Amino acid sequence: MAVAGFSEVSRAGPGGRWPMMRVVASDDMGARGPGELTASCPFTVERPVMRQRWERLTFLHWSFEPAAVQRLLPDGLVVDTFGGRAWVGLVPFFMHVATAGGQQAPWASRFCETNVRTYVRDGAGHTGIWFFSLDAARLSAVAVARATYSLPYYWSSMRLAARGEQITYTCRRRLPGPRTAVSRVRISIGDQLSPDDLDQRDHFLTARWILFSVSGRRHRLARAWHQPWPLHRARAEIVEDRLIAAAGLPQPQDPPLVHYSPGVDVAIGRPESGRS
Repeated sequence: MAVAGFSEVSRAGPGGRWPMMRVVASDDMGARGPGELTASCPFTVERPVMRQRWERLTFLHWSFEPAAVQRLLPDGLVVDTFGGRAWVGLVPFFMHVATAGGQQAPWASRFCETNVRTYVRDGAGHTGIWFFSLDAARLSAVAVARATYSLPYYWSSMRLAARGEQITYTCRRRLPGPRTAVSRVRISIGDQLSPDDLDQRDHFLTARWILFSVSGRRHRLARAWHQPWPLHRARAEIVEDRLIAAAGLPQPQDPPLVHYSPGVDVAIGRPESGRS
């Protein structure tokens, strides 16, 4: 559905299929030390359980006192900091989901998503993403992700609308609530950033390849492989968000740091046992 004055944009591969991506196994699980931040994934995924495309994606980040974020993390995960600060991201985008062979169902595989996230380390030194929440516009995707990856997905009413170099993302949570968890973001897209334009903070906030989850006392992780993000400069025109506060974090007061990407194709690995 289009927002008044905006045209809704969608993208699909011919015949509901995506081109196959060649992925090869690696033993590197994403551990890194100081000074090793790069734009490239340090491993590949041999047998993906699904393929996704994350497109028209915006990273909005705010810095927090580490203690404000650490108190919300499960045992075994420690907040990963940059410049002595924890970072929390609000990341709206459009999702395509396909089987490992690239098959899509257009009525169920394409939807808007917005996640609230931070960056963490586990006991083995692996770095990755901890999701406070993931809002998605497809109820079936919410059910599968909760059951398979133990991720905190929520079913929400969502829109992504584009006009020229502006994109507007809207989200209103349905289930399981709270209904006050809403978000409206409008950005203006700028010039593409070259590899030389990107610094260590840019990589810290965007080049993330592992997600963590907890089910009972079990720690899990999953790997996501893709090419380096094609990133653009961007400016937040409107940020009216309550998703971050709904996660238990202080309401941000300062303008966010913003990056935009037209998107990447992603190979998702199966859930694996993590180490606390």
